[in-house]
Amino acid sequence: MDRANWFQVSTEGAKAMGALHHYATTGTNLDAGLIHLVFLRVSQLNGCAHCIDIHTRDLIRHGMSIDKIALVPVWEEAAYLFSDQERAALAWSEEVTRVSETHASDAAYAEALAAFGEKDLVELTIVIAAMNAINRMGISFRLKPRAKA
Repeated sequence: MDRANWFQVSTEGAKAMGALHHYATTGTNLDAGLIHLVFLRVSQLNGCAHCIDIHTRDLIRHGMSIDKIALVPVWEEAAYLFSDQERAALAWSEEVTRVSETHASDAAYAEALAAFGEKDLVELTIVIAAMNAINRMGISFRLKPRAKA
């Protein structure tokens, strides 16, 4: 079944979502590669094929190896590939994305705070929230990945 093109149906809503995405990608002090790593992991957790495709390509453009990208879903097992800050960002991404299960535990918050500091942790959480919102639009309206067979 074809679904609505939400960009056309709600141009103001699309602009608002775009503004949030723009802030998440350009308005923080977080490294662009870290942002796209978080975007990828959140999209994997949510199952958004469109966003997984985009952020995999973004990470390749930022110089991340295919070997490392392939192991993002199992980053804890391949922890040696990821920096301390990347591991903290991935853990907090999972905690926030699964908030209905985790309730953003005090222990997870303390670990993320230690890795990022207060300002950057708030910014990281905005990045996570932005991708969760975008994933929900992408999945709900079946945005297609750019990948070709």
